[in-house]
Amino acid sequence: MNAPEIALEAEGLRFAFAGREVLRDVSLHVRPGELVALLGGNGAGKSTLLRLLAGFLRPDAGEVRALGDHLSGLDRREIARRLAYVPQRFGAEPSFSVREMVAMGRWAYLGRLSARSAEDDAAIEDALVAADLGGLAERSFDALSGGERQRVLFARALAQGSSVLLLDEPTASLDLLHAHRLMTHVADSAREGLAVLIAVHDVALAARFADRALVLSSGRLLADGSPYEVLTPSLFAEAFGVDASLRRSESGDCMLEVRGAAR
Repeated sequence: MNAPEIALEAEGLRFAFAGREVLRDVSLHVRPGELVALLGGNGAGKSTLLRLLAGFLRPDAGEVRALGDHLSGLDRREIARRLAYVPQRFGAEPSFSVREMVAMGRWAYLGRLSARSAEDDAAIEDALVAADLGGLAERSFDALSGGERQRVLFARALAQGSSVLLLDEPTASLDLLHAHRLMTHVADSAREGLAVLIAVHDVALAARFADRALVLSSGRLLADGSPYEVLTPSLFAEAFGVDASLRRSESGDCMLEVRGAAR
């Protein structure tokens, strides 16, 4: 079976909460092998959009398709085999070990009474290594720092082995080293065929690693394209309320210059 040209697609998504429109007419796609950054200010609708795409919220209008099939027609286990989702934080503080938390990523492949296979164990170990958690594997999740917990959630999603990876601000609690390592691993995974949509606040980090940038503002999609093409001074003013510009340094690094509030 040939891989689909589009791994994740949304058309005309609309969503309201408590009578307030959060998203309106949002359409997007992510291809296999593509890393797409989702950008926007606080309250732009990024987290809501990711939860709709992951199937945890139902849109008021529009449709989401994963690997060509409508999400609304799939059960939770089948969705998990296609989509892995990393939230900003884990709501509860379970006393499971890090290894046990990461192993939860394999639930979609296990029957009620079936034991983990060698393939499951290999996926768990690979995910622990990728998230730099080898030395923390037996620690309790509730004893970890915020950044360490975020790496555990990332590893759990990797262990899931899905074709699409959705990440909601995964670098927000990470130090510089682990943020760079996470983004490097995500970019490498995309080059190997994974479809990735990642919400980030760090525009310079997004421009450095992403193939495309989607920019949300007040629940609508303002721009979709190469980061250096769409992240213009006028867009920074409209979407973020700042007078800013993005450029490459002589060494090729991404530089974001913020001069103040937009006029």
